[in-house]
Amino acid sequence: MKITRVDVRSCRREAERFREGAFRTGDFQRFEFLVITLHTDEGLSASMFGFAGRSAEGAGKLIADSLRPFMIGRDPRDREKAWHDFRMADRWWGHLPIYAYGPFDVCLWLLSAEAAGQPLHKYLGSYRETVPVYGSSMILPTLEAYGAEARRARDEGLAGYKLHTPGASWEADLEAHRLAREAVGPDYRLMSDPVSSYNLEQAVRFGRGIERLGYYWYEEPLFDEDLHALRELTRILEIPVVGTEVLAKHPYSIAECIATRVVDRVRADVSWTGGVTGVMKTARLAEAFGVHCEVHTSIFHPLEVVNLHCCAAIKNCDFFELLYPVEDFAFGLKAPLPIAGGVATLPQRPGLGADLDWDEIDRCTVAEV
Repeated sequence: MKITRVDVRSCRREAERFREGAFRTGDFQRFEFLVITLHTDEGLSASMFGFAGRSAEGAGKLIADSLRPFMIGRDPRDREKAWHDFRMADRWWGHLPIYAYGPFDVCLWLLSAEAAGQPLHKYLGSYRETVPVYGSSMILPTLEAYGAEARRARDEGLAGYKLHTPGASWEADLEAHRLAREAVGPDYRLMSDPVSSYNLEQAVRFGRGIERLGYYWYEEPLFDEDLHALRELTRILEIPVVGTEVLAKHPYSIAECIATRVVDRVRADVSWTGGVTGVMKTARLAEAFGVHCEVHTSIFHPLEVVNLHCCAAIKNCDFFELLYPVEDFAFGLKAPLPIAGGVATLPQRPGLGADLDWDEIDRCTVAEV
């Protein structure tokens, strides 16, 4: 089986539900994304969404120029060779964004699983058939809104809720976390992700505060590349410190983070970590050191299904993360994500096991490269 054609679509969808400030920067107006399709000489094809930052047209041209010639002629089942060839090619003046390779690698896995007649998680080697789901907030307009939304997530049956707070001051952020705990009671799982808001001293003070409030983990209070400060924070606090989601070149870039306990739990996802291959390599490396690899949301629901397949094939991962409210991101698939009562159930059809919404993709397409 050989790849004969690579299609790259640049897509744009208005983000009608989001107010200014929902993504802290204040300029989020629309979803920019790619749709990658690999065709083979055996009549099989696989398609997947890809992250595109702030410009789908810019990302699409750059990625197509680099990865189309790289992929054509390859056997999609030779994923490990493609992985290492890309690593070297990217070093020699490629230097693509961290989200470039992911959707291509995903398509290789989907083609292979489809050819084998297996759902992706079975092809990987399943550990479980269901995964608990937690909701991951946007930046909300008031501190009190976090409590109301946490209560909604709990009442919907979600296994947990994670706060992304404004970051203007650690004291105000801590108050939002106190209000959320008050709203859901002492036993519901709450997590915190300040998204690189603090310096080390502030991160320690805030971390001690959410320890007292019984939070389940403390994610990315410092920039992921601030290894010395993160290691010190991890040493000082009892609450698990989580990070590494935006470090490029997994698993190699985070091997030292795992081995020397820069953080307690690492992150990976099929968009920013190099696809299924990157996620599984990262998770297996972490497992060998007794460390959890928590799969990070990939934002777009087609990619989230791939994340779910990976979660099902990983023991050292507690949850499946979805941006919340889930309906704000519910596009790209013909049917909703397979979630009921706060639990995601794995698709059983070959490959992805879910159908992309091509009518919506056509409507959102602004360029084909």
